Amino acid sequence: MDARAKLLGHPIHQMLIVFPLGLLATSLFFDIAHLITKRGDLLIVSYWMITVGIITGLCAAVFGFIDWLSIPKNTRARALGVWHGWGNVIVVMLFIVSWFARYRTGAAATVPSAIYLSAVAVLIALFTGWLGGELVDRLGVGVDEGAHLNAPSSLSGRPAREESRTTHIGV
Repeated sequence: MDARAKLLGHPIHQMLIVFPLGLLATSLFFDIAHLITKRGDLLIVSYWMITVGIITGLCAAVFGFIDWLSIPKNTRARALGVWHGWGNVIVVMLFIVSWFARYRTGAAATVPSAIYLSAVAVLIALFTGWLGGELVDRLGVGVDEGAHLNAPSSLSGRPAREESRTTHIGV
């Protein structure tokens, strides 16, 4: 099932999710490093990673929602998409609460509850990320209908057709 929201032939949601996942998860590692070293600058880095992670997460959510709307009703993919989407909304909301706790006390101050919220959010994100992988890798959501190992570039303007599977490169 091909994605609805695309840029240069590729699903925008799948391109954007690497930013919030990477930033938000890595912010927790900076928090942990702070707990070990007591360096306040690590909390400042974590704060700004969360800031950008929230913004990019909300952007990715818009395109994920657009793609979810095109999934046929009464399918496993549609149901998993609901769990994936709402789970990620919870992840972003937990990070927003963590961000506010840090903002109120100053980005360089240790806020145990903020770090705890981030840890819970990262654990949930591991599950919702797995659901996203299930949607793409197992159920084919966001995958070109004719995708195969020798499909032409998405920039070529040519469709990825089944009959092209017999084409071999460099043999």
